Amino acid sequence: MTITSVRTIVLALLLCAPAALVAQTKTNTADERLKALYNAEWDWRQKEEARVPGEFGRHAADDHLPRVDAVTQQKRLDYWQKTLAELDKIPLEQLSSQEKINAQVFRAVIDEEVVDVRYKTYEAPFNADTFFWTGFTPREGFSSAEEYRRYLGRLRDVPRYFDEQIVNMRAGLKRGFTVPKVSVTGRDKTIEPYLKADETNPLYLPMTRMPSSIPQAEQEKMRTEARSLIAALVPAYSKLLDFIRNEYLVKARTTLAAEKLPDGKAYYQAMIKKFTTLDLTAEQIHQIGLSEVARIKGEMQTTMQKTGFKGTLPEFMTFLRTDPQFYAKTPHELLADATYVLKKMDGKLKDTIGFLPRYRHGVIPVPDSLAPIYTGGRGGLENCMFNTYNLPARPLYTLPALALHECTPGHSFQAALALEQPEQPGFRKEQYFSGYGEGWGLYTEWLGGHIGIYETPYEEFGQLTYEIWRAVRLVVDTGIHHYGWSRDQALAYMKDNVPLSEHEITTEVDRYIAWPGQAVAYKLGQMQILRHRRQAEQALGPKFDQRKFHDAILALGAVPLPVLAERMAKFIADGGENPPTQSDGVSP
Repeated sequence: MTITSVRTIVLALLLCAPAALVAQTKTNTADERLKALYNAEWDWRQKEEARVPGEFGRHAADDHLPRVDAVTQQKRLDYWQKTLAELDKIPLEQLSSQEKINAQVFRAVIDEEVVDVRYKTYEAPFNADTFFWTGFTPREGFSSAEEYRRYLGRLRDVPRYFDEQIVNMRAGLKRGFTVPKVSVTGRDKTIEPYLKADETNPLYLPMTRMPSSIPQAEQEKMRTEARSLIAALVPAYSKLLDFIRNEYLVKARTTLAAEKLPDGKAYYQAMIKKFTTLDLTAEQIHQIGLSEVARIKGEMQTTMQKTGFKGTLPEFMTFLRTDPQFYAKTPHELLADATYVLKKMDGKLKDTIGFLPRYRHGVIPVPDSLAPIYTGGRGGLENCMFNTYNLPARPLYTLPALALHECTPGHSFQAALALEQPEQPGFRKEQYFSGYGEGWGLYTEWLGGHIGIYETPYEEFGQLTYEIWRAVRLVVDTGIHHYGWSRDQALAYMKDNVPLSEHEITTEVDRYIAWPGQAVAYKLGQMQILRHRRQAEQALGPKFDQRKFHDAILALGAVPLPVLAERMAKFIADGGENPPTQSDGVSP
């Protein structure tokens, strides 16, 4: 048979091909265009963020810090806007199901980047508990000599990095776009530990934890270089401290509401959309919060009665705030109690989640330099942190809920899953959406009561404490940034409704003031996940399996909440079953 004959036959087959084959060809074309676009953007973004291509987590940091100057920010905005224009040209209906999800996530990611640069949020580059001057401080050692060399390279770049941040903050001061003064006050103290030109400087910590795989002579050489670099950095930190204390604090705005900022109403709505991925107004969120607070208060009343307490709910809240039995006496006791909860949860995982990651996190205290103004805990890939500062402000009855949310099966667990999901493109492996991620974290607190984690009515009340706390956030965040509440109004509303310590309440309110919109994501995300669970249980009846339900959520990775809604509708339509690929991992 001649080549011409073969070509004729192939052409005839193609002409006779069913519509599905033609559609598949178009889909593949759209898929490839999308992959080329998001892979190119991810490669570019890693360089912009000073990351080593192909690395993830703390291992990804390169030998320098990212550029943050206004010119670079504008170039990034131009790039992202062109990327969105290219994304618009790819027909969503021609994408495969997985790539459709990737396209929706990619668009949300780039939209977030565009919003931040468009509103110049880089001109206010810190908030009440997260600071650019501590963000690159390691909490442990590195795994190789190359990572240590890159770390030393980052230290050399600190003066340039700080100078660019100061220029940006001065530009923010000039146009009235700053962190509110109340949220800056006292935060200057977090710079003080870095003024030490010796081994007590927090930057030296990883040099004390070098692995034995690095030859001793090389270890000592790098330690010597680190000591020299840290001493040389003291002037840069002194300059920053002087700027924050004597210029930024003096000129920072005294107003609280995000809507009082330049183009404030649009800015606050953009932050709500960024953090929740939902099209809700401040008024709608405020009303949802008021309704949830009323509902949860009723449950708290019932749980209080189970403890045998004789008195009113406010009296019970005072009792919980003041009785020594509810507070750890040492940092070790608090960390040990948290670890006990997490090991108990490990024993429940096989009945709770199907796909289990190999990666395991540690439990560590919040660093001393951050602890006074830090939240109660925070989960991450490497470690889950608990705040052991001011122990009389850290109730043990809320600790189980906190451990579930921040560690396992909450944020640390999520981070490990995201790292090990084989199906995810690079740009999604460390992507985070607050509505999804914090919604899941708050859902795991509710789940703790469903699977037997809470051992006493006090711990059950602790879970409700944390739930009403997140519901109150809906009211307080919108109250401050939309309705113009004062700080005292916000503090009073929280104290009246949330049985946390005054220290925790004050820290939280200052965080909401400095970080508009972020706090509303938790409760809205949790409410959506619980709604999906109720729908699945009702539709599937005895076929409902919570392991498969949780796998359906977690296998997605971080996604906007509308994407989660689409996936859970498909889960129910498929009879509560997941695609086979979701079980290709470590399963019980």
